[in-house]
Amino acid sequence: MPHAQRFHLIEDNDAARAAAEQLFAIVRGTLEPVLPAATEILHIGATAIPGCLTKGDLDIAARVERADFTAAESCLAARFTRNDGSVRTDDFAAFEDASRTPHLGIQLTVKGGPIDVFHRFAMALRADPELVARYNALKRAHHDHPMTPYRAGKDAFISDVLRSCPSPPHSRHEDG
Repeated sequence: MPHAQRFHLIEDNDAARAAAEQLFAIVRGTLEPVLPAATEILHIGATAIPGCLTKGDLDIAARVERADFTAAESCLAARFTRNDGSVRTDDFAAFEDASRTPHLGIQLTVKGGPIDVFHRFAMALRADPELVARYNALKRAHHDHPMTPYRAGKDAFISDVLRSCPSPPHSRHEDG
């Protein structure tokens, strides 16, 4: 959710997951014909993880080859608002659409780049219900509290998970 002051979990995770899956299919179908052919478009947020608590938004990762990054970034910038609350580098850019229901966030990454980790985190959660339980506990502990401490706790959790499951050099990833 864009620049929310407090972290809020929604009550109906199943409805949120269904809404996110529906929007993902629409956005993916819209982006596949206009992004470079080798782009991977993946549903990577909590709504993509069975049993994961969510604030109800849709997070998408668009993974591209380094040579395709500039073209993909221009394409996304023509269709979505840049997420000004996020970093922007030579291999990462974030976009959002707050007018969509659910709120839509798109993370554009260069495959293998330093911020190309969203799909790895989602895969780790899908593979380990204990990680989902720990992530849910973190989320419950921060529910209805300021967003900044939640984001710090989330970042630390993600870093720990990613350190424990290094990425294979060349693999195909689910789109959840």
